[in-house]
This record gives sequence, C-alpha cells and structure tokens, in this order.
Amino acid sequence: MAKRLGQRAAEGNLRNLQYENKLHDFSSNDYLGFARSIFLKQMIKEEQEKYPYAFLGATGSRLLSGNTRFVEKLENELADIHQSPAGLIFNSGYTANTSLFSCLPQKNDTVICDELIHASVIDGIRMSFAKRLKFRHNDLEDLESKIIRSTGLVYVAVESVYSMNGDLADLLEIARICRSHGAHLIVDEAHAFGVFGTGLVDMLEIRSAVFARVITFGKALGMHGAIILGSVLLRDYLINFARPFIFSTALPFVDLLSIRLAYQELLAHPNYRKTLQRKCSLFKDNMPPQEQLRSSINPSAIQCVFVQGNPHVLRFSQLLQTHGFDVRAIRSPAVPVGKERLRVCIHTHNSDQAIIDLCRAFHQFSKP
Repeated sequence: MAKRLGQRAAEGNLRNLQYENKLHDFSSNDYLGFARSIFLKQMIKEEQEKYPYAFLGATGSRLLSGNTRFVEKLENELADIHQSPAGLIFNSGYTANTSLFSCLPQKNDTVICDELIHASVIDGIRMSFAKRLKFRHNDLEDLESKIIRSTGLVYVAVESVYSMNGDLADLLEIARICRSHGAHLIVDEAHAFGVFGTGLVDMLEIRSAVFARVITFGKALGMHGAIILGSVLLRDYLINFARPFIFSTALPFVDLLSIRLAYQELLAHPNYRKTLQRKCSLFKDNMPPQEQLRSSINPSAIQCVFVQGNPHVLRFSQLLQTHGFDVRAIRSPAVPVGKERLRVCIHTHNSDQAIIDLCRAFHQFSKP
C-alpha cells in the first residue's frame, strides 16, 4: 500500500480529502443550489413533523424491514413524473449503476459504453459476466460498428451529459441506431436532470426508445439517492437480482421525504433552470478567447478549461483557489494523459459578479 501511495504522490496524483471552505463554489454538483436552500430545509423540517412515528433509520434492507408504503408511493410518483411504467429507488447513483450493470447483462451478452462513461457503469459491468466494449466518445460510427459485431443481447450505455466533459450525447441518433439494430439503450441522466428539466430523455420525448434511465438525486436535486426508471419487468428483476439493492440498508425516511419535496420545488419553479442558463452564458461570454486559453462551450452547467499536465493544471487550480475561487483540477488518470482540465461548474447561487471575477482571473493567469 505504501509503495503504491508513494508512486502516486511522486506522479502528482495523490488524492486527499478536503474540508468545506468559504471560497466561491465553482466545483460542486449543486447546480440549482438546493443543497444549501434555507427554504427547502424549512419545508423538510415542517413536513417531517407531520410524521411523528416515522423511524430515524430504515432498520434494514427493502426486502427485510426497510420497505414502506411511503417509498413505494414515492417511486410511483417519480415514475409518473418521468412518464415511465415503473421505478426503483437506490441509495446512490453509484449503487444504481453497479446494480443495473452487474445483474442485467449475462454471459455472452455485450455492453457497449462511451469511453467517458461514469466509473460506476464500468465497475458494474466488471461485476457481470458480459463482454464490455468501448466506443470513441460521441463517435456514432464507432458505436454502430461495435453493435454490428456484438454477440448476445446488446446494451448501450451513455450519459446524457458527460460529467468530465460537460458535453451532450446525441441521444436522438443513438436511439435510432439502437432501435435499428435491436440494442437496448441505457441513459445516465445524473448531470442532465434538473439542468435540463427532468432530463434530456424527457425533453426529447424518446422515452419509448430507452430501456432504462438512471436519475440521480445527489446533483441538481441537492439530495441523496437515485432511481432506475424502466418497465415493471425491469423493476421486478432488480428487486430479485441486484445485490447492492438486496443487501443494503434502505434510505432513511427523511431522505425520501426530502426527495419528494425537492422534486416538488423543481417542478413548481422552472425559473431555476432559466437562471442557471443565463449564468452559464455569462461565464462563456466573458472567458478568454480560444487562442489564449482553450475552453469548452457546453450547453450544460459543466465547463472545461484545458491545461495539459498534472503539475500545470494543479498549479492553476491552486492559484485560482488562493484568489477565492473553488475550481478543481481534473488530473490523469481520472482523464486521459494530455487531457487534464479545470472543471468549472456554474450554479444558480453564483453571483454575476463572482462569475465575472472568475473570468477575469482566467484572463490574468493565462497570459504568457
């Protein structure tokens, strides 16, 4: 262990836990500010008082003692919102993905995933007996060629908004390709949900073309947990074969209540999304020109500023943090060598002035 940690430290890749700080937040996934919402906190407190007999903890797994009418009603409500036949709640997005991909594909089946797919998807596939193929990021020709030469049932896994790049998958075309070859499309909506309404699958109205969706509550919703949306058959199958679901203590009641209230707030106030879009545009409009500093122009809340090399990107991040901006360096091996970047997340709680000041810092620190 010491040898491996020492090697990672020598390469500049050693990870360390950090405390909360008072810097301007440009790193969290709390895109709509729900996690820090005083209003939501008060709503949850008041609503919780209506359930004086609710337990603090779930007391066991859903199959043991942790299932309630409340959680099943919530699953039905969320499935209705997303116009899906059924849904099953999991303790996190990671658990949802590892559950789905570890038990669904069988031996001789094939899972084809975008090369930038979430680590949880990769880990889930590794736990299965299926064959895993990667296609080049957003390269639909490469995807189709791999579907054609795949064996068994074929599952295609993509993110609607990619967490490290902030760019979007071409879901319309991917859905068409999957439909034409009989492949089953699975979409992870973690970084799209809340930023693009209830997700890009809903926005594009391609629900019937998607075999399963993963909606994560720990990003824009500001809470914890996730739901897998799909058929009643899929829900029943996961209850019986998804080991992380079967053997994990269920979410506590207050978490479930918080999810319901956060959904209500999201649906009742579309202005959250409009405010976020305006602030994202403000950031992109004030960044240095591409010839001075290469950066993304994504429609999502995630923007990337590319700085090659772990030492360089880490130094840039530290410089920004000393000037009051919490911008984190994404280093290899989290991203491929040579594609290191600063990951900038825009939020509704970022003031216009803070966004402009951050852009000015990029102008200043990127000058030769």
